[in-house]
Amino acid sequence: MIRQPIKSRWILPLGMLSVVVLLTAYTVLSHWQHGRNPDDTTIPTWRQLGDGVTKMWSPNARSGERWIVVDVRATALRLFLGLVCGVFGAIVLGLLMGCFAWIEALLAPPLSLLAKVPPTAALAVFFVLVGTGREMYVAMIAFGVLPTLAQSVYFSVRDVPAEMLFKARTLGASQVELIWNVILRTILPALLDAIRLQIGPAMVYLIAAEMVVGDVGFGYRIRLQSRLLNMNIVYPYLGILAAFGYLMDHALRQVQRLACPWYAEKEG
Repeated sequence: MIRQPIKSRWILPLGMLSVVVLLTAYTVLSHWQHGRNPDDTTIPTWRQLGDGVTKMWSPNARSGERWIVVDVRATALRLFLGLVCGVFGAIVLGLLMGCFAWIEALLAPPLSLLAKVPPTAALAVFFVLVGTGREMYVAMIAFGVLPTLAQSVYFSVRDVPAEMLFKARTLGASQVELIWNVILRTILPALLDAIRLQIGPAMVYLIAAEMVVGDVGFGYRIRLQSRLLNMNIVYPYLGILAAFGYLMDHALRQVQRLACPWYAEKEG
């Protein structure tokens, strides 16, 4: 039956089964590829992957720094700053557009247009305007996140029932209290879902920029090692990126569950 729920005891085993299937498929593919070419490095064995992880954590002969440490520090800081700027700006603009018709008329058309511009296609513009330092990565992520997220907030505000606003005004709520205590709290679950959906695109924008101009970070390291066909280093880096994105998504889910328990119960 469509949308028929399953018993909770099956959720974890089914999730683990899918992971086991993926790992088994990779193992079989790697074994088959090395049977054809023992020197192949495009699909490394688990032992080769272990060697790559060891190399990532080993101090560099020249600088003494560990690749993974410096890359995590650089990429995580850029991603955090870019998301903070983009999310904050999107919330402010989305709320203003949803609450005031004249701001909606002023900002809705340009935001709708900017949302269709791929940030990776505008890399040259960011290079010219803000250089190639940390500011460029932050600006690129914020530019990629803000228009789409602002539109999501705007649509969520428009969906707030008018009856709730009328009741709040009847009880003497001011404009600020309407926005903070009624509108923002009502759209908070949808807002957190929208932010979760922006994590993946934000990481894409950042990695693309690091691949082009970065001298440190995940994108830079992946580009450098892929040119050398050191896929036993590239794959662990991709795995860490996936785990990092998953942990951010999971953290936002927990925030949503704590801040909006009624929504979590409705979603089951």
